[in-house]
Parts: sequence; structure tokens; C-alpha cells
Amino acid sequence: MSNRPLIEKTFEQGGGIFRLNPVFVPRPFGKAGRRLKLHPDDYYALGLERGSIKERWFSSTIAAQNGPLAAADEGMSYVAVSYENSEKFSLKEAIDTLGAQIVGEELMKKYGGWPMYSKFFDFLNPLFHHVHLMFEDAKRVGKLGKPESYYFPRQLNNYTGEFNATYFGFDPDTKPEEVKQRLRDYNKGDTRITELSRAYRVELGTGWYTPPGVIHAPASVLTYEPQWNSDVNSVQENVVSGEIYPREFLVAECPPEKKNDIEYIFNLLDWEKNIDPNYKKHYYRPPVITHSDKAYTEKWVSYANDYVCAKELTVEPGQTVSVKDAAAYGTICIQGHGLFGKHFCEAPTLLRFGQQSSDEFFVAEGTAKQGVTIVNQSPVETLVLLKHFGPNNPEMPKTVPAELR
Repeated sequence: MSNRPLIEKTFEQGGGIFRLNPVFVPRPFGKAGRRLKLHPDDYYALGLERGSIKERWFSSTIAAQNGPLAAADEGMSYVAVSYENSEKFSLKEAIDTLGAQIVGEELMKKYGGWPMYSKFFDFLNPLFHHVHLMFEDAKRVGKLGKPESYYFPRQLNNYTGEFNATYFGFDPDTKPEEVKQRLRDYNKGDTRITELSRAYRVELGTGWYTPPGVIHAPASVLTYEPQWNSDVNSVQENVVSGEIYPREFLVAECPPEKKNDIEYIFNLLDWEKNIDPNYKKHYYRPPVITHSDKAYTEKWVSYANDYVCAKELTVEPGQTVSVKDAAAYGTICIQGHGLFGKHFCEAPTLLRFGQQSSDEFFVAEGTAKQGVTIVNQSPVETLVLLKHFGPNNPEMPKTVPAELR
């Protein structure tokens, strides 16, 4: 039975804005950072075999590639119909049904839907050195490449975990053979591949863009990550914080005949980008302020790439503003409370697994262009939202402004 009548009714009642249910995703490796506002009793809500919950996904129309025990729709966003009951439908179904009415003609024509999602990444320990596949390599295993960007919100980083620096690529003097030898030795012992890399200490309130093909080992800082519709990687570090990652993590996204081909595995790297001597100049993303007055401040926090972008919006206490955007977007409230269009909006203190919330929304293109009225109902605290867009926002800065480099 078609959900079209319910989808249309919910869309109309919400004024072109969907309220989304929280999506928490476990990972079987690493330690949970416990900064997701999830109840302490719920970090193993899906059982010990699944591992602790370490991510929250936003505006997702794809399922997480999370092993054989994962549900078919794990990681996918659902629209909440009412606070009065648990009725819902997936954001993917809504976009499949209403199409351009939600995401606009351009995205429907080029991608057939919503091409990105975002997440909060929340590990206590640093993540393994890994590379997201470039599009041509991902296509060989029936998947998409994965460009992604990072932003480190102050509101969710009261502490920065065990290691607050991220490795990107390799030192410019690294030779290909040095990396290949570490890959050959994957099962012999700790290869310490990050000895060949370079790390940058995380600066809260800033971010980075990571192209597919660039190896990286993210810091133990809660990270807001707008990224392409893909969950695909090759893990090249075999021991992290004392935890062993089997060789299958290295070759899981290789065609069967290439799983023992070191040249093929090495070539999953975009070598020139990995040894870029001006890596920070090219991929560091300081915030770019686009509007600032006594009512609100808005800044780009992800930009200058062909795939995803994001803003941080801060509305001052007691202020009512109308903010226009040039494309559809998803948004998550990380501080304060008030109104977001027709919806109540609040950053949660603590959520139970499976509970509804009032902090996440998806805004249709027409509504975004018309403008969303946002009311900060607090007399003392700012209302802060992060907004993630696909590749079609024409207002996104194409480069890092010279004064910020």
C-alpha cells in the first residue's frame, strides 16, 4: 500500500519541513566517545555482538555497510509523523514519492534523489588509517566513491578523547615502496604505518575536506561529517590502540581476484594528493562567515569541493529570524531551543535509543528558498544548528578565502 497520502499530509502539515527520528549506528570496533547525548544504558542497545554505538547519522537515504547482523535499513533516516505515536516512513521513500518537490529538479535529474548524508563520528580512541575509495575503484565493487568533510563543533566536544590529532596522507618524502612493504607485512605484526604519515592537531570550530583516495586516521574528537552516499573504505592500519584489525578490513572492497594484489591495493590511494606538500593549504577549511549581526550569524564550515557543503547557524537569545538557502538541506540542532518553521526545536540533553527527538529536520528546496522562520525562545542561550547540503548550493564558496589560508 502506498504511503503517498501520509507523506503528502506530513509534508504539508510541516510546512515543507520533515522532522526526523534519531539514527544511532553501532560499530564493532573501537571505543564509544559517549558524546552523542545517548542515555548511558543504551550504548549497547543492539547487543554486544554489534559493538557500542559510536555514530549518529543525519538525512540518510542509504543503509550502513555494517556486517551481516545489521538490519537492512540500518543507518537510514525516518520521518516522524507525530509525537502522539510511532508512525513513520523513510526519508528515501518520501523523496522517491515526491521527488523534486523535496530535493529539487537538479538533484533528481542528476542523481535520482538525495546524494549525501551526514553523521556525528564519536570515538574515544583514534580511528585506523584508512582510505575511502575513488569512484572508479568503488564502481568495480558496485559502490560509490566517498568524498567527505569534517567540522569539529565546540558544543559537543567538552573533551577530545585519547588522541586529538588527525593523520592525513603521507609525509611528502615517503616513497611508494615504503607503503607497499607495510601492506605486504599486514599479517606479520604491527606495521605502524602512521610512522609514514603526518598529523594535524584538531582545532575546534574548524574543519577539513578529505577527497576520496586520501588515507586518513581521524582524531578522537566528535566530528560532524557531511559526506557522499557511500560507506566504503580500505583499512591500511592493522593495530590501533592495541586493537587488531584483520586483513579483511584491508581488502574488503577489492574484487576477489585483487585481494592479494599489493599493486592494486596500493593504487586505491591517490598518491599525488597523499604526498601533497601543501596539504593543509589545499584541504583545511576554516569557517567563512556570510552573515553576522545582532540577530544571527551564519558561516560555511564545509565548502570548496564538488560534492557536499555545510553551514553553522547561530541565532542569538530572544531573536526571530528568517533565513533563506538556495537548496534543500538537512539540519541538526546542537544548542538551545525554540521554533524551526512550524516545528518545536531543541538540542536534547539525553535520548533513549528509539526515542523521538525535536533536534533533526529536513527542509525541502522550495521551503529553503522561501526562507525558514527560526525563533530562539531562550532569553540567555544561543540556538545553534548545523545544515548539510548536497553539491547544488550555488552560494557555496569555491575556494578558501585568501585571508584565511
